[in-house]
Order: sequence, then structure tokens, then C-alpha cells
Amino acid sequence: MTARHVPGGPGWLRPLPGTALTVSALALGGGPLGSMPQLFGQEVSPERGIDTVRAALHSDVRFIDTSNGYSDGESERRIGAALTAAGGLPAGYAVATKVDPDGADYSGERVRRSVEESRSRLGLDHLPLVHLHDPEFHEFDDLTGPDGAVEALVELRESGEVGAIGLAGGRVQEMARYLALGVFDVLLVHNRWTLVDRSAGAVVAEARAQGMGVLNAAVYGGGILAHQQGGPTTYGYRPAPPQVLDAVDAMRRTCARHGTDLGTAALQFSLRDERFASTIVGMSRPERVAQTLAAAAVPLPDDLFEELETLVPPAATWLDAPFDS
Repeated sequence: MTARHVPGGPGWLRPLPGTALTVSALALGGGPLGSMPQLFGQEVSPERGIDTVRAALHSDVRFIDTSNGYSDGESERRIGAALTAAGGLPAGYAVATKVDPDGADYSGERVRRSVEESRSRLGLDHLPLVHLHDPEFHEFDDLTGPDGAVEALVELRESGEVGAIGLAGGRVQEMARYLALGVFDVLLVHNRWTLVDRSAGAVVAEARAQGMGVLNAAVYGGGILAHQQGGPTTYGYRPAPPQVLDAVDAMRRTCARHGTDLGTAALQFSLRDERFASTIVGMSRPERVAQTLAAAAVPLPDDLFEELETLVPPAATWLDAPFDS
């Protein structure tokens, strides 16, 4: 059976449930694209960011994910510049973005402005998928109340001003509260379904039960799982517990015995999981596009993943402890 995550192969392009979109198994993540050195440890020039998008447009990647709030809109501006240079969004390509608050303002009116800002920066008349971004940092009752962010997104979808609406966030206990509303089409999780963290298991199951599409982001945990040697000692932008560091070291040794590296295994751990329509990988260098696609294509044995599964650190060390849905 041919692996469905091999670039350009059968199954590489697939429908995103809950939407009318077709996406590629791998998506270009726009987080680092606009330059967020406080999170990603390096500055990214406008030219490099735009060239990275151009590289993706000329590759087997057919899906870009970004957000209104990434670098105060700079990620969207750079994507928009690359699309303009390409003569517009190529056929068969999908771009998703997210609404973000303006300071503490996450009102319905703010959501409508956020959509307009994104449309202008990206140079797109219509946004096919717009996520509610990081709602866990705001009061649930405010965002779900009259003329709140959720109501505004639903109205934008119903009026046809946007296509599908999604939920993109971190803490799974809070994401579960929003899923229970039953209004979203897509769920995006980050840092919470990786080689060393399975926090998102219950919310992913709930989203699929609702017929939603599911996207998985930050499969390297902020970088610790991207390196066969060295690399950061943080996971999900916070210090990693000793048990996680020990697990990462053991996984590196296991990957080496199987003739591969931790970053390739971390990527394919998500790509091989058919619950995820697409795996979103942040990139900020043109060459990273080809490198990531090459890593997706490397043949890896099932035995490797079976062995890695025995090394997963205890649930108490995950970003969010398991909960009953």
C-alpha cells in the first residue's frame, strides 16, 4: 500500500472535512514567516519570507496557514506579496487565516475588522477558512455571548463573506468548551499531538465525531523534536520537564538505530496519522520547503514508530493533562 503522505503521490491531496477545500498533507505554516524572534529565535527579512512562500507555490505544497496576529500582520503581508507576484492564488491552492483580538478587544466587531484586514493583506476577495485563534486567553462567556467573536464568525460564514470557520488553539480543556458549541467546521491543534505529547487525543476524537476536519501544527514542539543533536530544551515554548528531555534523548538514539533522525520521525508521526487532513509546519527559509518535503518522502518502517511509542513520557508531563470529554 502506498503511503498517503508521499509528496505528489496518491492521497497527498485530500478533502478537508467540514469544508469544500482540498488540501495537501503538508501545509506551509506562516508563524515564523513574518519574523517572530521571541518565539522562533531568529529574525526573518521580508525578502526571505516572501521567497519562502514562492518556494512553496512552486512545490507540492498546496496549503498555507497564517493568522491576522502573526507579527502584527506581517506574515499575511508577505504571503500576499508572494501571491501578487505569482499573479494571484494559483488554482488548487488553499490559504487559511485566523482572527485575532486587538489587545483585549475580541468582540464581534473586532472579528469583522480582523477578517477585513486579512483579506486586504492577503489580496484575496474571499477567505475560504478562518479560525478563531487562541480563545483560551479570553473569557469564554465574552467570546460566546451576544455580538461576541463566535457569533460574528458564524454570521460571516452564513453570509458567505468567509467560507468555513475553524477553532485554533492550545489548551485542550478550553478547546473542548468551544467544540461543545457545535458551530465550527475545522479544529487546529498545536504542540499537543507529537511524539512526546498526546494532550489533544480527546478533542481530536470529538472533532471527528462532529464531522470536522482536523489540522495538526507544531509537530516539532517548538524545535526540540526537530534536531537529532542539540536544539532547544523547551517544549511548546516552556521549559521541558526532565522526563520529556529523557524521552527525546531516547527517541534520538532509537531513530539513529533505524537510520533516520528525530525531525523526520516527528514529521512523519503526524503525516502518517490519517485523522489529520494536513500537518502544518512553520517555515521561514526557501530551502526548508524542499527539505521538509524530502523528509516526508523518506521510507520509514512501522517498527520505528512502534518502538518510539514505548518511549512516550507520562501523561503528567504533557502540556495539558488528559481529561474526560
